[in-house]
Amino acid sequence: MEEEYNRYWKTVVETMGDGLMIVDTDGLIVSVNQAMEELTGYTREELIGQSCAVLDCDLCFQSRAHGGDKYCGLFNQGQVRRRRCKVRRKDGTQRPMLKNAQVLKDDAGQVVGGVETLTDLSEVAAKDEVISRLRRQLSREDGLKGMLGTSPAMQQVYGLVQSAAHSEAPVILYGESGTGKELAVAAIHELGPRRQGPFVKVNIAALNESLLESELFGHVKGAFTGADRTRVGRFETASGGDIFLDEIGDLPLSTQVKLLRVLQEKVIEKVGAQEPVPVDARILTATNKNLNLLMAQGRFREDLYYRIAVIPIRLPPLRERREDIPLLIEDFIQRAGLKTEKAIAGMDRRALETLLAHDWPGNVRELINVVEYAFVLCPGGEIRLEHLPAYLTDRAGRPRPDAASRARRGRAVGRDEILEALRESGGNKAEAARRLGVSRVTLWKWLKARGITPEELES
Repeated sequence: MEEEYNRYWKTVVETMGDGLMIVDTDGLIVSVNQAMEELTGYTREELIGQSCAVLDCDLCFQSRAHGGDKYCGLFNQGQVRRRRCKVRRKDGTQRPMLKNAQVLKDDAGQVVGGVETLTDLSEVAAKDEVISRLRRQLSREDGLKGMLGTSPAMQQVYGLVQSAAHSEAPVILYGESGTGKELAVAAIHELGPRRQGPFVKVNIAALNESLLESELFGHVKGAFTGADRTRVGRFETASGGDIFLDEIGDLPLSTQVKLLRVLQEKVIEKVGAQEPVPVDARILTATNKNLNLLMAQGRFREDLYYRIAVIPIRLPPLRERREDIPLLIEDFIQRAGLKTEKAIAGMDRRALETLLAHDWPGNVRELINVVEYAFVLCPGGEIRLEHLPAYLTDRAGRPRPDAASRARRGRAVGRDEILEALRESGGNKAEAARRLGVSRVTLWKWLKARGITPEELES
């Protein structure tokens, strides 16, 4: 039975994933398993008989530095429990490990050797490094509460956000879709005195107009068909904290009146109820629409506008802060790497120049999508031009011209080139503008300046 158990143990030792090593009292390696060979790059024959110093473990150096008389730190300490260390492989590279070790004693209690296991921490160390980089990128020097950028435009935004956070006045954020308005609002909440209270988000555009008042202010049982119970609205839920009304420009006029009352009197009235309910929620709003134009058209109340726009903050589009693009790309690559576990180190120069030249109508959200698309195509290493979406490059794979070069060559684009782009795009002016590397508005100007008629487009 003893021989059979020994055979079983030998099988266990050879199949375990951790490296195992037995040393004598002089630190000479007596035995290793297959996993230890794989971890260190040495063969069994190369290790057995060698001093464990061949692995150059930094924990052993620390032990000697603290007065230990043995090279092998295990015999100075008696045991090692879950200690991180670095071991030098045969090829000279260092690999992070998790070490566990214990001295071996005979029946008389004399130390006769030691046993040590090593667990590979390479993947853990790589992820720790990524997390460390992300933390640095999210620090105050590179951004604020998830917003990234070191450009003057973003520095101004950070200052406004921090100032607004310490005020109780309503804040409105302007910005195109994808500029990060939600991040800015979240930062205002997290930095403000109401951060311990609730933070309620409401997308006005996503709510059915007939149910909008019920969602915002709540309703009582029997207020309308299907109201089988009393419901607490979003404003009541947000009491003591902040409520974020996104796409405020889509708020119907009938609801604007009731929102104005909330701002003026700090009370709401549930649908179907007569008694007002006091609420204490700071209102934060955002829009990508021109509220001044909506007011001129009679679609947005002027008195409500002046109530919600006490502190206006404009989020710049990405094309106005191109210097932030490399930082954003680095951040998104690190995040995508964590999710996909792909070993992608960065982006090569040509691909980066292409992204710097793009006008980014979808702003930061579009850039995120581009990086995620590139991760699908890129097998590893660096993201190159061919890994980018086709709309970012022309047929020859050359980067689209940047804004300055487009301006310089504006007069040089001839009728034939414009007509060719329009024919290739089937008359679609947005697609033709993309092929020419300009905006649709610029293309319209060129058509007018060069006298290109609809008849010519059809020929």
